Amino acid sequence: MSRGALIRFFLVLGLLAGCVALAVNQEPKLGLDLRGGAQFVFQAEGTEETPANAENVDKTRDVLERRVNVLGVSEPTVVRQGEDRILVELPGVTNDEEAAAAEESIGRTAKLTAHEVFRSQPTEPTEAETEKLEDGHRVLLSDQGDYIEIGPAELTGEDVSGADGVLREQRVDYIVALDFTGKGGDIWGDLTAKAACNPSGDPKRRVAIVLDEEVITSPQVNEDVGCEVGIRGGNTDITGDFSQQEAKELAALIEGGSLPLELTLISDRLVGPTLGEKAIDASLQAGVIGIILTGLFIIAVYRLVGAMATIALASYALLAYAMLLALGSTLTLPGLAGFVLAIGMAIDANVLVFERAREEYAAYPSAGLRRALLVGFNKAWTAIIDSNVTTLLAAALLFIFGSGPIKGFGVTLSIGVIASMVSALIIARVLTELAVANKGVARRPALSGVSNIGPVRRWLDRSEPDIMGRRRRWLAISAVAFVLALAGIAQGLNLGVEFTGGRQLDYSVSKDVEIEDAREAVKDAGFPNAVVQEADDPADFTIRTGKISDDEEQQIADGLASIGGDVTKEDDQTIGASLGQELREKALIAFGIALLAQLLYMAVRFKWTFGVAAVVAMFHDVVIVLGIFAWLDKPIDGIFLAAAMTIVGLSINDTVVVFDRVRERWWGSKPEEEFEEVANRAAVETVPRTVNTGLGAMFILAALAVLGGNTLRDFAIALLIGLVVGTYSSIFMATPMLTYLQEKWPMSRVKKERVVRDTEDSGAVV
Repeated sequence: MSRGALIRFFLVLGLLAGCVALAVNQEPKLGLDLRGGAQFVFQAEGTEETPANAENVDKTRDVLERRVNVLGVSEPTVVRQGEDRILVELPGVTNDEEAAAAEESIGRTAKLTAHEVFRSQPTEPTEAETEKLEDGHRVLLSDQGDYIEIGPAELTGEDVSGADGVLREQRVDYIVALDFTGKGGDIWGDLTAKAACNPSGDPKRRVAIVLDEEVITSPQVNEDVGCEVGIRGGNTDITGDFSQQEAKELAALIEGGSLPLELTLISDRLVGPTLGEKAIDASLQAGVIGIILTGLFIIAVYRLVGAMATIALASYALLAYAMLLALGSTLTLPGLAGFVLAIGMAIDANVLVFERAREEYAAYPSAGLRRALLVGFNKAWTAIIDSNVTTLLAAALLFIFGSGPIKGFGVTLSIGVIASMVSALIIARVLTELAVANKGVARRPALSGVSNIGPVRRWLDRSEPDIMGRRRRWLAISAVAFVLALAGIAQGLNLGVEFTGGRQLDYSVSKDVEIEDAREAVKDAGFPNAVVQEADDPADFTIRTGKISDDEEQQIADGLASIGGDVTKEDDQTIGASLGQELREKALIAFGIALLAQLLYMAVRFKWTFGVAAVVAMFHDVVIVLGIFAWLDKPIDGIFLAAAMTIVGLSINDTVVVFDRVRERWWGSKPEEEFEEVANRAAVETVPRTVNTGLGAMFILAALAVLGGNTLRDFAIALLIGLVVGTYSSIFMATPMLTYLQEKWPMSRVKKERVVRDTEDSGAVV
């Protein structure tokens, strides 16, 4: 074993040991669908100036959503209920103490203002003194224990652009750092400039910052600030002996914004997970079975190196889980979609390496297995990096511009992609190097899985299919499929309750009923997509469904009565869309920017024509899957949204691999060779990789479809369709389209001399 390989081996052991320690000592944050949480119902109180109508309640809902997001609560549910109520569900809040703290934080009006101070007195003013105050003036107890008279608000929370709880140098307590807007910075400068004109110790030199009629700080302007100069620069600090938690919570309230309407809590309780224990257990079983089947398949195809890759794949799961714990991310079902995609990419990276190693060994068998494997890693490097970078770009933009489940998907996808690269390029490399370095394997190269190019490649070499020669036919098939998909979409989509809103029904039954039995009863009543949650009492249930009639509501009640005895409807409210207009707009913006970013990346790494062909194929794949779901009348909900984003990653990943081979072959082609011929050969050469990667991923998805229950079944079906369509489009749509673009805007043929040098660890360099 070489020294470099030995060092990498011990580094891998250390990395995995650290991941195990983190996994054992820390519990994951689970979302509402996996763990449950706290449910609050707030009543909005209007005024003559700001009535509690649907428009103003929706504005208040938006502020609440920003507030809980800033507080670090991932994947919350915040929806309007009826005309003047707001439902808030917070995942992971599982006891009364946490629920009370959360209610206090999110329900405050959080109206922030800054005021000029006019005088101070040690005692509370009498009624007579209060009546003498000028209009807009009032006296409040300050943070320093005295009573100060303040003028009208000169700066409000709308003038604050950001807030954060931080620890400054030379301080032992936390402060809240405020950043002002341009207008806010000018107001703050003028306010402090006026105060600075008063002598030290004079109350008029103080500035009061008030939150919900409470003075949280009223410091004097520092003596080094000149009269009529003020504190400029667009920021300031709020001090007040805050702990880290207090500073963070106060910053969250300020940054989230003040509520347009005051809220009164009318209901609070703890609720169970939206998926249910059986669905969660089935998902875990499906994942384990799928990974085992995938591992067996990889071992069957690639033998010894496949076994090492399977071990690396298991380490991927550990590494990704540890990264999720370290970052404090919340794991939800849409987040699991990101890991599913990353598993597929981890498989794909190994398959790319092994197929390249097979080609190298077939060309130079006398050079040995280890050299062939090292060359395989080197040659597959660019395709692996390009495909992963394009996916990371999409994930980062989904996180930046998205919210709710879209943001969560971006986080877990990023974690999964990074973990898959570490698994494939470091852990798998160390293990496979050790395996093929064995003398017994060197004497029996067939055991390695590298010495044989495989039956698929042998058949392709014999048949020499001319895919690009029929490029018009393939593009015509894609066009017909696209039109049929658009026709299905035009007929109307079966939008889920997250997009349309619907009804929330609260029932109590006379008998204790298991939550799984309640879910089954609602499903049998004709509502398989309804969300059924258990409340504090095992005889109380919350059911959230789409827009239904009173007769359909009675069907649900009758279904519960069949297992629970007497049924009492405790509450019946219409609810707004949890994936509201703002979220949908952000999703479209994130999706559009992700497409542009990938187009730009591929234009830089390849040529803009490659980017156009890849992005068009990606758009084609999503529309096809959406159209199939429309024809099948499958629900389009948050789960489908996660599947659609996963399909985007699968599609671009597959296309980049094909295009990487096209570019490599074109740069090394002879002058008399046509681009169409080169593209055809490159597409054919990537078929074994496509087949093996696709089959490996399909084992996981098939297990989810069979064992995962209704919710996961639709998710797995969408991904299976997307995997097939994406595989087809990479070879039969994106590549033919590229050949047409090449005819009009040709990519230059760059000849590169191939230099091979043997070294201890690097193998061949191209």
